[in-house]
Amino acid sequence: MGLWAAVHAERRGISTVLADAGSLGAGASGGLLGALMPHMPDRWSQKKQFQFDALVSLEAEITALEAATGLSAGYSRSGRLIPLPKPHLNRIARGHSEDAERHWRAGERRFHWHVLDRPLREGWVEASAGESGFVHDTLAGRVAPRSLIAALIAFLRRAKHVRIKEHAVIADLDPDRGTAEMGGETITFGRCILAAGHQSFLLLDGLTPGLKQPLGQPVKGQAALLKADVDPALPTIFLDGLYVVAHEGGHAAIGSTSENRFEDPFSTDAQLDALIAAARAIVPALRDAPVVERWAGLRPKAIDRDPMIGRHPDHPRLIALTGGFKVSFGLAHRLAEAAICIAGDTDCGFSLPESFAIASHIAVASR
Repeated sequence: MGLWAAVHAERRGISTVLADAGSLGAGASGGLLGALMPHMPDRWSQKKQFQFDALVSLEAEITALEAATGLSAGYSRSGRLIPLPKPHLNRIARGHSEDAERHWRAGERRFHWHVLDRPLREGWVEASAGESGFVHDTLAGRVAPRSLIAALIAFLRRAKHVRIKEHAVIADLDPDRGTAEMGGETITFGRCILAAGHQSFLLLDGLTPGLKQPLGQPVKGQAALLKADVDPALPTIFLDGLYVVAHEGGHAAIGSTSENRFEDPFSTDAQLDALIAAARAIVPALRDAPVVERWAGLRPKAIDRDPMIGRHPDHPRLIALTGGFKVSFGLAHRLAEAAICIAGDTDCGFSLPESFAIASHIAVASR
């Protein structure tokens, strides 16, 4: 999110210092999966509309980023395939199809939630995985996380208005005075956007009196990358928390776990083995595919699960930009734009869901 915020600041000509505790982008969720999954189209809400608009607008954002850098972000609106193992799921899915026709609209563009009797293509997912049919949604997509991060970094290294400070750990942050000590230098600022992933929560906790619970926590995720002869245009498979994502270069990513308790944040274990086995069981192309990488990392989960963004009610110079958990790659560009607009007291032309506001999260953590 911090990288996207700096991109939006550069586009607006805002003088910005982009500070990273490590190398630039090293703290981002540079995993393997990159699934861009929409919420279910039923029970429509402000939050679902925001996510829909973000997923639709990401395509143009990626196109502009790739044009500016000459790099691919590995983006594709490849869709999603959901096996339906039980009859009642088919009935529910048909209702969702009608919901999608009503809500998944962006101008002249329409996205669909098709209910099928069999898989779209033979050999990608076993027909037996969907004994009661399959859903094919055309809104979902995927991005290659590391490729996207590389493109964002390439854009920012050429920026005119963004000064990059790497290996700059914050030693002291005083949002009321507008100063930050980092990397042996005192930075003065008019506004500070805090986008330090799960590490943001500890900083925010210390600046927020009256909390009875932390504002958020890190959640460990594990994923794997397999080498397989798969078409990168194939839709992402989603079944009971398992994602199988086809990427360029003959690769498929599998993930991911959600672990609130863990000993080693960067180790992989039997939980990932179980996901790989589940994927091999339903995807013929992965039966004998070698695992080329196993990955584990931490994602920021705010106390109320939704992203956490907005001006801190006690420290108006400080703007939070964190959370996101599993939806960061689909929303980060839009959330970052909102943060820049908040910092500049300007209108973005869109509204944030009330549950995203840091004040909403503080209220939950104060109960």
